[in-house]
Amino acid sequence: MGANTQSMIFTIYGDYIRNYGSKIWIGSLIRLLKEFGHNEQGVRVAVSRMVKQGWIQSEKQGNKSYYFLTDRGVKRMEEAANRIYKMKPNEWDGKWRILMYTIPEDKRQLRDDLRKELLWSGFGSFSNGCWISPNNLEKEINLLIEKYDISEYVDFFISEYKGPQENQSLVEKSWLLAEIESKYEDFIEKYSKQFIVHQSIISRGEMSDADCFVERTNLVHEYRKFLFIDPGLPKELLPSKWNGNHAALLFSQYYQVLAEPASRFFESVFQENNDLCRKDETYDAKDHPLIIK
Repeated sequence: MGANTQSMIFTIYGDYIRNYGSKIWIGSLIRLLKEFGHNEQGVRVAVSRMVKQGWIQSEKQGNKSYYFLTDRGVKRMEEAANRIYKMKPNEWDGKWRILMYTIPEDKRQLRDDLRKELLWSGFGSFSNGCWISPNNLEKEINLLIEKYDISEYVDFFISEYKGPQENQSLVEKSWLLAEIESKYEDFIEKYSKQFIVHQSIISRGEMSDADCFVERTNLVHEYRKFLFIDPGLPKELLPSKWNGNHAALLFSQYYQVLAEPASRFFESVFQENNDLCRKDETYDAKDHPLIIK
């Protein structure tokens, strides 16, 4: 069946539902997830879990239950959008952002939570208690210090590296680029073949809108995993032949081929017992924040 139910629900919220008022009837969600082999009970259990975790909340209209993103859920989507932006090549100012901390052992959970946040933001672990990034993340660091109330445990620097090695040596010590590149290679190998086949089938009108919906959702679901492992380093610090660039182009082309028929299927399901009038007027099915312009 592939991805777990809750993870797939997040993908559908991010790629579809949020463009249609961020609210959906549970019956429609069950119908959409059926395309991936998830049954009604599994969807209801996953939704219940997401409510308890504070990602979504329910609203009754008559005898029907609707679910929409909480403020926390919306914030996480926005954080993801910001993280997506960092995956796009940008000019480097030549400076490193360095966060050092000494968090007591009795606050181990706090330390673990902070590490997860730093990884999500694109920081690399240079050494024990020392995290670095070439990206302008001062705002994110200040928010983390405030969120976890850790000002007494951390020090933050912005500096230039003066050697004795090259800046690339800091990258090698702080990120496992070879592993990331290998995952990009796997993505390219899998989806380049599918792209060629589906492009041909769709051009002949021989692929259903439902199948396009499944393929587009799976494509986004797989590609967005790079948000968790690719720190979005500036091009000056990347290998000259970085597979991430090829994967980004493949994603863009494949997504645009699938986009419109996939959206037609989504709307055909969504229009029953949901309000299509809530659709964002600026929404373009062929556009996506993961697509690098």
